[in-house]
Amino acid sequence: MAEKSTFDVLKNYLEGRASFTGEEFAFIQKKFIPLILRRGEFLQRAGEPAKCTGFVAAGCMRKYVIDATGKEHIVSFAPETWWVAEGVSLASPTPAQFYIDAIEDSNLLLIDPASHEELVEKVPGYAATYRRALERATAARDRRVARALSASARERYLEFLETYPSIAARVPQRMLASYLGVSPETVSRIRKTVWQERRGPSTL
Repeated sequence: MAEKSTFDVLKNYLEGRASFTGEEFAFIQKKFIPLILRRGEFLQRAGEPAKCTGFVAAGCMRKYVIDATGKEHIVSFAPETWWVAEGVSLASPTPAQFYIDAIEDSNLLLIDPASHEELVEKVPGYAATYRRALERATAARDRRVARALSASARERYLEFLETYPSIAARVPQRMLASYLGVSPETVSRIRKTVWQERRGPSTL
């Protein structure tokens, strides 16, 4: 995807949520840096300071930790029109706790903290839109925590479908299992059951 069309995704996303002038869009575009990541390439590694927030124009990213045994635990996904970052490390000079990498070839627009703050201060529509995006991400995180404490594996899977409807069929089974905290076999069984229920009874 060319740079212009990548920014157009962000522009359309912003236009759908607030009003902007042409001058404001020109100012916004100057603050973002396009980046193409191939599947498996990293935006951020744990232990390194976070440097930017990413807007996903195409593809899908994941955010995860690796425990002492080497097992991955995925905490969130970021498909098209989602933002991905580690807020704690961005806000302070502390090493990042999370890895962020691409699970598909992805096109991102990156913005550093200083540029982001400048846009928040000078472009009201950008500030309002980003605040709503942050609220969406926080709500998704809180739902996931609540589900992890009390919900069944099936209920957690249905919550995933509600939160990330655009990538339900795109996330590899092992990654979905990591996100849900279950085995890949359990994911396969739940997926089959839910698909059969939504398909309805056979007419044969």
